[in-house]
Amino acid sequence: MLVYNHALAQGDWSQTPVIRPLALLAALIILASGCATTGTATESAVIRAKEKVAQSLVHVRPVKEVFREGERREFSVIGSGFIISRDGYVVTNDHVAGQSTRVRCVLFDKDEVDAEVVGVDPYTDIAVLKLKTKRTDLPMVKLGSSAALQAGQTVLALGSPHGLSRSVSLGIVSVTDRNLEDMNSETAPFNNWIQTDAAINPGNSGGPLVNLKGEVVGINTRKLQGADNVGFAIPIDIAREVIDTLIAKGKVTRSSIGANLQEMTSYTDDATQAGVLIGDVDPLSPAFQAKVRLGDILLNVDGVPTNARFTEDLPAIRKLIADKPVGEAVTLTLLREGKTLTVPVTTEEKSAREGHEIEVKEWGCTLSALTPEVIRSAQLRSRQGVLASGVQVGSIAYTGGLRQGDIILVIDDEPVENLDAFDRIYKSKAKSAAPRILLTVKSGALSRFVLLKPGVGAPPAATDPAAPKEEQGE
Repeated sequence: MLVYNHALAQGDWSQTPVIRPLALLAALIILASGCATTGTATESAVIRAKEKVAQSLVHVRPVKEVFREGERREFSVIGSGFIISRDGYVVTNDHVAGQSTRVRCVLFDKDEVDAEVVGVDPYTDIAVLKLKTKRTDLPMVKLGSSAALQAGQTVLALGSPHGLSRSVSLGIVSVTDRNLEDMNSETAPFNNWIQTDAAINPGNSGGPLVNLKGEVVGINTRKLQGADNVGFAIPIDIAREVIDTLIAKGKVTRSSIGANLQEMTSYTDDATQAGVLIGDVDPLSPAFQAKVRLGDILLNVDGVPTNARFTEDLPAIRKLIADKPVGEAVTLTLLREGKTLTVPVTTEEKSAREGHEIEVKEWGCTLSALTPEVIRSAQLRSRQGVLASGVQVGSIAYTGGLRQGDIILVIDDEPVENLDAFDRIYKSKAKSAAPRILLTVKSGALSRFVLLKPGVGAPPAATDPAAPKEEQGE
């Protein structure tokens, strides 16, 4: 510590106390020793935490199936993961391993092992892999608790940023419950995020966020584009439940009533008004059939109070509904125009976030199953039909007038209920070598006809799937 001496500064040495060199030297040594000890202690804690997890890190290299511009393609991505069991279960992100045709994993000891995708959950962006190995001695992480995290707590992000495997970055927890809905993010409707300034880059996705005890407290998933070290991880308490379900059942089944929930601040400034605002209601949903309407205020579900003043409160209420058994009647208590209503609603299974997709090579297009979002935006009166997710220029489909975004409702006189029905009808037409095929499609608010003439127009050469393009996951 430096002390400003006014007399010395003015040049009056006669009033300056004698400085004992040995005492000063001793003080400096003590200060230096204290600083060094603190730094060493922190570094030691970081190294110990890293060592507890590092051997369980997995460098994940999936080859993913994608549908672009009317054709099926494959490309490889780079991501991260971590081993959670001695026999080789691995956790990563859905956007890393989902829709994969094959997955190759490199372990910390550089052992290269293929893996199968056990299950994925797009609603939480979690995937579980199983290494194809007979080993039962694999190093595994210890899962901690995200509920115990505090802002300012030191954490480590491990993984393969930009393909650089076995990397470690150090930071703190910035916020324990960051909600990203105001940023137009619908990635995680059932949980908030752990925000951290530990560097998370493309390739880190699926890697562990670790506390100084060496426990995994989150799954690194995304970063804020354009910002320096603003990253987000899935809380491990949310992930643990999903992981267990994926291992046991291969998928996560959730209930839905078909009502969009909004925070109360978007409706009123009255801080005493409890509840959660009912926004959009799907016209084909159980909530609409039960006469739940836009502007209703949901007060409780089966007697459990629901209060979402801010967006951070919404995930827990959505999960309360999602955790109900599919097909079970739940009781909603609503406030409408000052009156309290009790409304029974029978839940249905929540639809997949993305529709299953197929390639129709002969027509030169790709088709996708309808999702609730597509159905609502197209204002369909039923859930029947398939979406043209892509059309190749110059193909039979393009020449006939089919365009991306069109919804095929009927082929000749046969209704297209779903992708399975389309596949059956399509194969029948191909077998009979029909010279003309008439499609009834819906484009926006309008319906129109599309006449396909097999043999007129042809799809361009397909991309060689044996040479997938390489990209890095987030």
